[in-house]
Amino acid sequence: MDATEGSAGPPGPAELSHRSSVSSVGARAADVLVYLADDTVLPLAVDNLPALSAHELHRTVREVLQLPDIAVDAFALWLVSPLLEVQLKPKHQPYKLGRQWPELLLRFTDAPDEDLAMDEPSLQFRRNVFFPKRRELQIRDEEVLRLLYEEAKGNVLTARYPCDVEDCEALGALVCRVQLGPYQPGQSAACTLREKLDSFLPAHLCKRGQGLFAALRGRGTKAGPGEQGLLNAYREVKEVVGSDGEGENPLSIHYRAYLFKCHELPFYGCAFFHGEIDKPAQSFLHRGGRKPVTVAISLEGVHVIDCREKHVLLGLRFQELSWDHTSPEEEEPVLWLEFDGESEGMPVNKLLKIYSKQAELMSSLIEYCIELNQAVEPAAPQDSGSGPTSAPGASPPPTQRPKLLRQGSVVCSRIQHLSTIDYVDDGKEIKRVKPKRTTSFFSRQLSTSQGSYT
Repeated sequence: MDATEGSAGPPGPAELSHRSSVSSVGARAADVLVYLADDTVLPLAVDNLPALSAHELHRTVREVLQLPDIAVDAFALWLVSPLLEVQLKPKHQPYKLGRQWPELLLRFTDAPDEDLAMDEPSLQFRRNVFFPKRRELQIRDEEVLRLLYEEAKGNVLTARYPCDVEDCEALGALVCRVQLGPYQPGQSAACTLREKLDSFLPAHLCKRGQGLFAALRGRGTKAGPGEQGLLNAYREVKEVVGSDGEGENPLSIHYRAYLFKCHELPFYGCAFFHGEIDKPAQSFLHRGGRKPVTVAISLEGVHVIDCREKHVLLGLRFQELSWDHTSPEEEEPVLWLEFDGESEGMPVNKLLKIYSKQAELMSSLIEYCIELNQAVEPAAPQDSGSGPTSAPGASPPPTQRPKLLRQGSVVCSRIQHLSTIDYVDDGKEIKRVKPKRTTSFFSRQLSTSQGSYT
C-alpha cells in the first residue's frame, strides 16, 4: 500500500457520529457524497465505483462546481474521520481505501476497539497540502477563493490554527463583513455579533463573561472584551473596489484578505498529525508524564502545537532540523526532531521525541516536502524578478511579511516547555558540552536526504 499524507486528532465522545461518503455496493451506478469546506454535500452519480480513481472523481467535482483549472492543484480529495485524515493521490481509489479503513486505523491510530468499530470516513474536497501559498493569492475565481476561505475559517474557529486574540478579532471582523455586509453603526451590529459570536471567534474566546454579567449584557449593556474587540475590528474593515477596470466582487477581495492574514500563521495549509511528547520532569521523584500534541507539516516546515493550551511549542523550518523515525517491534513508533539549542548557555544538539503511530507518515511527508522545495529552488530567482503578487483592490503586501513579534504570541516556540535530550557529538563519544554542532545524531540530514515519498 502506498503511504499517504494524513493526520489524526484526539477524538472526543461527541465526535464519533460519522457520515459515510462511499457506497459499499458493487459495480453499478452509485451515489458518492463529497463534502465541501462549508459542510455542504455534493451528491454524485458514478459508474463502476470500485475502479473509480481519485483523479477521475476530482475531475467530476470540478465539472459540477464549474471550477477553473487552478483547482486541479489547489484542492485534493481527502478521506476524513475523527480518528484519521488521509489526502488521496490521483491514482488512489476511494472505494478501496474506504474498505481498507479499519486496517489504516489499526496501523496509524491508537484508538480503542469500540471507536474503531464506529469510525467511518467521509470524502472531502479540501486544500491540497502541496499547494504553495504564493500561488494562492494569484487566484481570481470567487468560488475557489470561497472554498479556501471556508476551510481556513473552520480551522481558525476550531483552534486548529492557534491565533493571538488580535488576529482572531481581525479575522473575525472579515467574517462579519462577509456574512453581515459592511459595518453599520448602531446597537443592531453589537447585538448581532453577540448572538452569533461563535460564528466569528474561536470557542475559547467566546466563554468570557458567562453567567450573570453575560445575562446583563444580553439586555443591552456593555459588550465583553472579545465582543468589543471584534466590534472595533469590524468597524475598521475598509470597503475597497478592485484595481482592474471590471471592478472585482467585494466578497472576493475579503476572501483574499482573510487568506492573506492566515498566511501569517506558520502552520497555514499544513497536514496535521496526532502525537504525544514527554513533559519536563517536575522533581527527582515525579516524572512529568506525557502531553498530547498536534504535529503540523507543510512545505515550509514542522510545528508542534500544544493541543490543550492552543499554542506552538516548537516551530522549525526544514533548514533548521534533522529528523528520523523509529518503529521498533516492542516499543512505540517515534518521530525524532533534532535542532540546535542551548543548555546552560552552551550550544548543544536537542532531540525531541514525538510518540505517534503516524511517525512513518510524518517522516515521509517531511522528506517529500524537502524534495519538492529542492526541485523548485532553481526557479526561485526567475520568480523573484516579477515581484510579489498583491490582492486586487487591497493594499499591496510588503515584500516580506513581518513576523509576529508579540510578547508571548501563540505562534512563538516555547522550547522551555519541552523535555529534550541535549547532547554534543565528540568523535565516537556523546558528551554534553561542545561549542558548535558539526555532525548529526542521524545519518539522514537535510543536505543528504534522498528517496521518494511513496
